Amino acid sequence: MFLGQVIGRLVPAVIYEGMQGVPLLWVQPLDKNSKPQGTPMVCADGTRMAGPGEIIYWEASREAALTLTPSFVPVDHAVVGIVNDIQIDPPEEGQ
Repeated sequence: MFLGQVIGRLVPAVIYEGMQGVPLLWVQPLDKNSKPQGTPMVCADGTRMAGPGEIIYWEASREAALTLTPSFVPVDHAVVGIVNDIQIDPPEEGQ
């Protein structure tokens, strides 16, 4: 799973059968320190609850298609959950 921040919503002109009611979100991938990393992408929101500004975790490829019902709809990225808090422990001495 990967971190991302929702930076917008998309409205499709045509909806693929099986994708009715699944929001599409514009997501900026983040590194482990919550800094932007890479190019923004479209994620299908399987939670149907994420919105702009929220930190989410997402899945890619076949795993993304499995997160939606029915599974194996044509998506490359899907929101798996919403992040409440990020805590990064400082490295131990000597590492």
